[in-house]
Amino acid sequence: MARTILIRPFVTEKMSALMEQGHFAFVVDKDANKVEIRKEIEKRYPGVRVKEVRTINVRGKRRRQFTKRGVIEGRKSSYKRAIVTLQPDSEQIDFFENV
Repeated sequence: MARTILIRPFVTEKMSALMEQGHFAFVVDKDANKVEIRKEIEKRYPGVRVKEVRTINVRGKRRRQFTKRGVIEGRKSSYKRAIVTLQPDSEQIDFFENV
């Protein structure tokens, strides 16, 4: 079974501002390395050439919920994020084309 390297795009207000400069963020598989991420992006988005890949391991935060029955404690899951910089002469990635 082939594993999924790119899980989903990571879109926030800050990343939306950086998209105009050619930086795009993705939530990726925790075991994926930079070379695999680069190949997967260039395969999934034809015409896109990757200049640089930076990765961040984001730890899950602790969460508490106060209810009538008491306190429920848990954690959000941790994930890995990749910030991809494209070549200046490359095509841009459009996350909102199907919306």
